[in-house]
Amino acid sequence: MQPSPRRILVTNDDGINAPGLEILEKIAHELSDDVWTVAPEVEQSGKGHALTLTEPLRYRQVAERRFAVMGTPTDCVMLATHSIIPDGKPTLLLSGINRGGNLAEDMTYSGTIAAAMEGTICGIPSIALSQDVDKRNREKPFPTAEKYGLEIVRSLIEESWEDGILLNVNFPTDVNTVKGIRATHQGFRSEAELFIEERQDLRNNNYYWIGFRRAYGNAVEATDLEAMLEDNISVTPLHLDLTHYTTYNSLRKSINRDF
Repeated sequence: MQPSPRRILVTNDDGINAPGLEILEKIAHELSDDVWTVAPEVEQSGKGHALTLTEPLRYRQVAERRFAVMGTPTDCVMLATHSIIPDGKPTLLLSGINRGGNLAEDMTYSGTIAAAMEGTICGIPSIALSQDVDKRNREKPFPTAEKYGLEIVRSLIEESWEDGILLNVNFPTDVNTVKGIRATHQGFRSEAELFIEERQDLRNNNYYWIGFRRAYGNAVEATDLEAMLEDNISVTPLHLDLTHYTTYNSLRKSINRDF
């Protein structure tokens, strides 16, 4: 990949007004003069790779080359590449900076990562960026991403990776204790707590809030969880091909037959 992308698409799942998006736009403008932002109108966290099929999509122009879509992160990338951006698709997609880490099995829920997946499907080299946050620090919630984001993105776009691959970057919370950057593989938490809170509206109808209480647990060596626990920036290459090839080869030998 070229160190200086010609056209960059910036998106997220936290919405067009998210502070992490503003930081990522600044990073993009350091790399290119041709930056487009197409992000959800409202927060779409946890929507995964969902797209809107049963109702019309609408978007509005917020500013020059900035658009807000009433839809999911996947919708944003689809509209950006096939409708909003003229004269050629982006040469780099940056998604984030997400408020909160996207690690381990949480990747399957992440709209931030899903946007990068859709970019990869469209043939665009794509990077998802997230940061663990200290919720008490509302003034400056992304200090690590602000300090190291541009350096990390520059390093990654100087590398080459195969078609069907996207990169998932996670920044630790405390900028003062960051030790380095590590290439990692996906971990799995040994501890996770799901809670569902039931409430009633004014008409006595039940409604529910779903949430997770996450813990790092006993992180396996070289995983994204270990990197973050040890105050390293984690970069995990992800593949769109979900095939498990060991099982595939086993099944091919055991069940393949003609009728």
